[in-house]
Amino acid sequence: MRLTVNGASREIPEDCRVADLVATLTEARRGVAVAVNGEVVPRSAWAAAGLRDGDRVEVLTAAQGG
Repeated sequence: MRLTVNGASREIPEDCRVADLVATLTEARRGVAVAVNGEVVPRSAWAAAGLRDGDRVEVLTAAQGG
């Protein structure tokens, strides 16, 4: 299926969950936030949160510095 992830089109497997997608995008386990179609997905729901063809996903990671 095809998603838009951080503004770019991306092909992913049909059974992909939010947790799977995050794992492919970043090794960070802290400081990561995810929104699907404009709705924040709590980290506790990532493993169960499925994705559907056409979803818009934003994966954000915190950065340190100043």
